[in-house]
Amino acid sequence: MAKEEDILVAKLDQVEARFNEIEKQIADPAIAADSVRIISLSKEQGKLKTIVKKYREYKAAVAGIKDTEQILKDSAVDEDFKALAKEELQQLQDKKNTLLEEIQTALVMTDEISTDSIIMEIRAGTGGEEAALFARDLYNMYVKYADDRQWKVEQLDFSVTDKSGFREVIFGVKGAGVWSELRYEGGCHRVQRVPETEAQGRIHTSAATVAVLPELEELDIEIKPSDVVEHVSRASGPGGQKVNKVSSAIKLEHIPTGITVSMQDDKSQHKNRAKAWRVLKSRIYEFYESKKRAERDSQRKTMIGSGDRSEKIRTYNFPQNRVTDHRINLSFYNLDRVIAGELGELITALKDYDRQQRLKNL
Repeated sequence: MAKEEDILVAKLDQVEARFNEIEKQIADPAIAADSVRIISLSKEQGKLKTIVKKYREYKAAVAGIKDTEQILKDSAVDEDFKALAKEELQQLQDKKNTLLEEIQTALVMTDEISTDSIIMEIRAGTGGEEAALFARDLYNMYVKYADDRQWKVEQLDFSVTDKSGFREVIFGVKGAGVWSELRYEGGCHRVQRVPETEAQGRIHTSAATVAVLPELEELDIEIKPSDVVEHVSRASGPGGQKVNKVSSAIKLEHIPTGITVSMQDDKSQHKNRAKAWRVLKSRIYEFYESKKRAERDSQRKTMIGSGDRSEKIRTYNFPQNRVTDHRINLSFYNLDRVIAGELGELITALKDYDRQQRLKNL
């Protein structure tokens, strides 16, 4: 057995031992009475369950290989039976290798959350009106990608410019695998092209920032209502004029983190409040998770990037029809299709790179 496989098996023995210990604790009547403890243990058990199941299948395959090899070494076994044993040996070896690869992937991704609902925020950066138009293009790109996968998109809030660009747009995306697909989109996106507003035909560089926040049904953090201050005002339209006679705009401020959320897209104060709380919860979760990531990344190589909006992750060069992802140093010369929502090839490359980096650090 290769040294790398020995190390992996030792790690998996630890994981299985922990899984067995959790099962014992959940069955303990004294612990069962503690609902908070049970929820925590059940979550941990859920994360380990797939790995342990596959590891047990792997161990069964290894045992089968040893038994079959013994049959092939036995001189008393007739040749016809040995021929069947050789076929079975190949099948078991193939199964073992497949399981090993699946286990590695599950093991390195086990600390990642599993959610089918996210909130995305896109904001125009440097570049004035052109940056706002680029932010609109990014929004349309993600909506088209979501539509192709039959995900549900819900616009939560937006602010438009005179030329229909987006100063800011916040929207929710729900569907199977949405977090695993779009989690790598967080960061600074840069565009190089001739703006609609440019009369001389000169290429300008502008930017927009994207944040991708998981929207979880249950948070591992407690948000105390007393820590959140709510401000109510009338919604404003272009130029600052009041567009509502009633106070429907909501601003929430989380005192411990300083995070604020403003929502005025809907005419209903109740709906704006509900939307604002959804965004606030996701931002607070990401705030604390980013701290955890920083601690982990100080002890190991950073994987594919933190998702920090200040980090330049991608350049869209229209004159060359090129899109370059700087995290993996990879360029595609099909920008026209990417901006139209065909992100599959790019996202697959990011996921593969992330998995390989995690395996190196396993």
